[in-house]
Amino acid sequence: MTKRVRSIVITGYGTNCEMETAHACRLAGSDEVDIVHINELLFGEKRLNDYHFLNLAGGFLDGDDMGSAKAGANRIIHAKVKDSGERLHDQVLRFIADGKLIFGVCNGFQLLIKLGLLPAFDGNYACQNATITYNDSGRFEDRWVYLKINRDAPCIFTKNLDGIYLPVRHGEGKVVTDSDAVLEQLHRDNHVVMQYSDKDYEEAVMEYPENPNGSVDAIAGICDKTGRIFGMMPHPEAYLHYTNHPRWTREDLPEEGMGLLIFRNAIEFIRSEIL
Repeated sequence: MTKRVRSIVITGYGTNCEMETAHACRLAGSDEVDIVHINELLFGEKRLNDYHFLNLAGGFLDGDDMGSAKAGANRIIHAKVKDSGERLHDQVLRFIADGKLIFGVCNGFQLLIKLGLLPAFDGNYACQNATITYNDSGRFEDRWVYLKINRDAPCIFTKNLDGIYLPVRHGEGKVVTDSDAVLEQLHRDNHVVMQYSDKDYEEAVMEYPENPNGSVDAIAGICDKTGRIFGMMPHPEAYLHYTNHPRWTREDLPEEGMGLLIFRNAIEFIRSEIL
């Protein structure tokens, strides 16, 4: 019997990009895609163990009122699953140990950072040494950006990609580290997957508006050392079809949007390496 790729998209408490993310997983070839409220996991109605691909979608988790995704991270770390005695965080760590894939976009990226799952130096998934804070512009940024991709990064999701064009939609997207040493290690060990760049995807750009939030070294996406956990601020699920492109009536574009490439890399990896 052919094994099926199963993807889970977590929703609840302000997440609002779960439908687009689930659609991206389906278009990329996932056989089953479930949108699951986090309370379904906490009440034991669903289990992460039953899936191969965990998606933490974007949105306004807890309204961003208590810091971008910090309350959500504490919920995962401390809340226990009904009748099991284990924390939801224990399920996440087991998911990682099993070699499965985790992808966080925008608020989901913030969540991965606050959980300590990124950058997770030396496989330490319990230490937060970076954060994401308010944009330098002091306002919500909704614009399209060019992203240079580091081909030396181990990231599964960006395989064979040199650059990508996607929208950002956030008020808190500025990546900062707690020390220069952390920033140096991010680059030295190729944890930096994406940087805001010029339109040719050649040079990282530190200045606004190309760097829409003021992220240190124009960082837009980070992975762990395995490349199986990846977080990014721009929204690939928002560019799945050429009509999503802001200039689709004026340019000759491929039917498939560039964002779908990231999800397809994930599903192909699961099918060839995990099943």
